[in-house]
Parts: sequence; structure tokens; C-alpha cells
Amino acid sequence: MWITHSFAVMLWVAQNPLSKYWNRVTDKTFKGLYHANAFDVAVMIPYFLVLVVLAAYGLHRYWLVYSYFKHRQNVPGPPPELASWPKVTIQLPIYNERYVIERLVEAVAHFDYPRELLDIQVLDDSTDETCEVARACVERYQALGLPIHYLHRANREGFKAGALGEGLKTATGEFIAIFDADFIPSPDFLRRTLPYFTDPGVGMVQARWTYLNRDYSLLTEVETILLDGHFIIEHGARSRSNSFFNFNGTAGVWRRAAIQDAGGWEHDTLTEDTDLSYRAQLRGWRFLYLPDIECPSELPVEMNAFKAQQARWAKGLMQTAKKILPRVLRAKQPAHVKAEAFFHLTANISYPLMVLLSTMLLPAMIVRFYQGWFQMLVIDLPLFLASTCSISSFYLSAQRVIHPKTWTRTFLYLPFVMAVGIGISVRNAKGVLEAIFGVKSEFARTAKYRIEGSRDTWIKKSYRNRAGWMPVAEVGLGFYFAATVVYAIQNENYATVPFLLLFVWGYLYTGLMSLGQTYLERLRFGIRAPEERTAAAGAPSF
Repeated sequence: MWITHSFAVMLWVAQNPLSKYWNRVTDKTFKGLYHANAFDVAVMIPYFLVLVVLAAYGLHRYWLVYSYFKHRQNVPGPPPELASWPKVTIQLPIYNERYVIERLVEAVAHFDYPRELLDIQVLDDSTDETCEVARACVERYQALGLPIHYLHRANREGFKAGALGEGLKTATGEFIAIFDADFIPSPDFLRRTLPYFTDPGVGMVQARWTYLNRDYSLLTEVETILLDGHFIIEHGARSRSNSFFNFNGTAGVWRRAAIQDAGGWEHDTLTEDTDLSYRAQLRGWRFLYLPDIECPSELPVEMNAFKAQQARWAKGLMQTAKKILPRVLRAKQPAHVKAEAFFHLTANISYPLMVLLSTMLLPAMIVRFYQGWFQMLVIDLPLFLASTCSISSFYLSAQRVIHPKTWTRTFLYLPFVMAVGIGISVRNAKGVLEAIFGVKSEFARTAKYRIEGSRDTWIKKSYRNRAGWMPVAEVGLGFYFAATVVYAIQNENYATVPFLLLFVWGYLYTGLMSLGQTYLERLRFGIRAPEERTAAAGAPSF
């Protein structure tokens, strides 16, 4: 459809008097390229190639929005009533979660489900006082008659995937529900999700995340918009169009047979949930996404924790792409399933490309200054719009679905969403390149502090994420783009200034926030970072 539309526009131009103007534009464009020197070519060819790739992923975002609304009728209907409820194992994987483990166990203890049909496992890989807190919590609820068990591993072999696999060995349930430490499932969670497994082909159902601390800060507002885009548009479009989509590591229920049939949990990627999801769907199991079933969670409130979370996802998805994508492309699946899997699993390649584009913008601007504005109008502008404006439509559409009366307030946050997306590109680019070149790293979780409202604070709590050298590079890029803004103003290239300022703000905000939260607040409160506070990357899932 998009190609047909493009040809129609070109045909219209050729048949109208404006074609003379078009010819003058293209003549000047190609003459400018023809007379370009070696420096111009060395700059502009990589610049255009990067823009083309980014534009392709931008157009895919448009396609997701289109697909979401096109298939709006293809959603799971009300499930049939169950004559009898099945046995369910609830797995609660934790690692150094002393602030939130009791909250999680309390939520599970209030499930409206027959206790004799529950098998609750606290899978604890902790190395700090969480062990004592979790064990005491389990013993307390055991005394109250809750069928809950405490399993502690002396090593973290396989990390979260290893813990889940170890728990599966002694699990007694036909279905496996998984909740991470920062989630608070509602009492009716199992009663609302299990009836969908009446269909024997359903292997997993995923609920939608909501957020306890959305209003805590500007950062948590931005995180909410980013995650809503994933859970509303991405998951919605893929599930509605019968494409593959992934279990998000928490707030979902698996059929145990589907896990075993797919080969079980494997830990050779940092996104074991996506890895298992694709293997199960390649085996023929169907997944259901249930956006009306919500599960509240806690967002990272610290910039370093947020960046660590995003870097883990970026690296893990690229690892999964290397591992799984060849199987998907060889499988007997429809073309649209293969195409969507490709864009899904490789989307994070945009981060190293974004960093590369960042370094090339100033040289490209210099070349463009001497070549004129015709090339920018004909080539640069369409590619730039395809790369960037799709972000606005993507996140605005998600907010309009969730908040039909207040979604317009999202316009105020869009510059911050785009800036933060730019700012985290350095950290994520490193993760993606490590995945491509096979560099291994530990599975380290994002710290949770039990932040539920504006009065809660994380400053005097443990589990700091280290900043490392990355924020210094981000600040350096911020100043580099500030110089680019000065150059643009000096050469009266005012149209580029708003976009360049996004790069300035994005890199400086993420870099300075990371440095400030790591050092300045420790000095202010006299806090030492214990050796255990070493989480450098992670996810909201462990």
C-alpha cells in the first residue's frame, strides 16, 4: 500500500505543471552530488545509509499503529466458565529484594483461589539480608495455612532462567504463573486468566502492566509512555494480526506443557522470556494478550537503574535475534509473521545507528551548507520525518487508547520522551554491539525500592546502580551538539535547531542525572555504596 501510494504521488507530479519545478530540484540535487568531493562522499553516503535504515524502522512503527486499528476486532472474547479449577504453581523469582518481597507475598496470599490448588514458590537467589526477610515471610504465611515454599540456591547459575527452571523441577501445578518482586497482582488474577486455557492450543496469556508510581517524577512519566507504547500498540498489533509476540517475564501464566515442549528455560540470552516465547510459538502454541487484565508494577525511579533496564532489554533482544531469527525465517510461517519477527527482534540496532548518526550530523550539516537546500528538501527531510515523526504517532496512539479523555497531555511529554530515547542510545548501543560480537555479561536486576507515592524516597536505601564511564560520554555528546546548535545559528540554519536541541537535552539530561544521582546525593547524605550495590544492568523482572 505504501509503495503504491508513493508511485501515485510520483505519477501525479509528472503529469502536472509542477513537474518543471520538480525537474529543476532533481537536476540541482544530482549536479550537487556529482560535483561532490571525496570528503562530501565519505560523509554523506554513511549518513544517508543510516537515515534509510532508521526510516525503515520508523515506517514499521507506522505499520504497527495501522495494524493495531485494522485488526481491532480480532481480540479474545469472554472465556468460557470452568467446571473445575486447575492446580497452579506461582513462581516468585527474587534476587536481593528486601524492600518488596513481603509486599509481593502478601498480594499472592490474598488470591481469590482455592488454597489446596495453589503451589507457591519463592525462588530466592539473594546474597544479602533478603534471605532472612524472605524466609521469615514464608514461614509466617505457612503458619497461616498458605501452601508456600522457600527455595534458595547457593549459586546463580542461569540467573532468573536457572531459578525458574529449578523451581519447575518440584512444581506441582499444571499452569505456571510468574510474578516479579516489583509487581502486585490483584486477588482475581488467576480467576480471570485461567479460563482462557480452556482452548488446549493456548500456551501462555499475558496481562498488561500498569504502574504504581507513574506520577513520581518526570522520569517515571516518560517510562510510562514508553512502556504503554509497547503494551498497547506493539503487543496489541502483533497479537491482533496473529504474529508472534513475547511473554514479558512477569504478570503472565504459562501452560506447563508449553514450557516443556519448547525445551524449557534457557539462559544463553539476557531475555529468556522472549527466547522461550519464540521457541514455544514455533512449536505451534498460541499466545493471548489480555490488555483488560492489569497488573500494577513499580517503575525504576533512578536514572542509572532505568538505563540498566533498557540496556539489558536491548542486548537480550539482539542475542535472541541471533539465536532465534534464523529458525523463524526457515519455519513454515506466513510472510507477515517472519517480517514482524525480524523488525521486533532487530529493532534495537537503531541505537548504535543513532549514535553513529549523532557523530555525523555536524559534518553532514557542513556539507549541506555548501551544497544548498534542495538535497535536504528532497532527500534528508522525508527520511528524517520517517525516522522521527513515527515516534509521535506511536506513543500518542497508545495514550489515546488508554486515556481517551486526557491523552492530549502527552503532547507536553513528547519532547522529553524523544530526548530520553536519544539519551539512552549510548548505553543501549554498547549492549547491542556486545550482543552482536558475542560479549557475555551477567544477568543483574534493576533495584526496587518500594516507591509507591511522591512521599517515598530511595536515596537512603541500598542497591545503587553504578554510573561507570557512560554518563561522561553522554555529557560529551551533549556539549558536541551544543556546538552544532551554535554552528547552525551562525549559518542561519534555524530549521534544524529544534531537532538539535533534542539531542543536546537528551544527552545532557541522562548523563548529568546519572552522575548527579550517583555522586552528589551520596555526598549530601553521606551514603557509602556497599559492595553488593553493583547492579549494572537489569530488567523490571528480576
